[in-house]
Amino acid sequence: MLLCFAASWPFNIRKSYKSRTALGKSIAFEIIIEIGYFCGIAAKFLNDKVDFVIAFYVLDICLVATDMVLYFRNRKLDRLRAEQN
Repeated sequence: MLLCFAASWPFNIRKSYKSRTALGKSIAFEIIIEIGYFCGIAAKFLNDKVDFVIAFYVLDICLVATDMVLYFRNRKLDRLRAEQN
């Protein structure tokens, strides 16, 4: 599952970067995804099963965080476009 998510996020990031709009995106969804990844890491530590899988959690967290940064950039671009019209 983590590998599939890690493979799919770059496509989403590219789309966010190229579209230059936040329309259709949900920051709440991405926050929930991030919380899930952090909970996955916490579960690894709480169950004393710390292994290489944490690296995939961290990778996915970084990818989602990148998309979140693009969301705010795109939201700003949307506002600037609205002000020009």
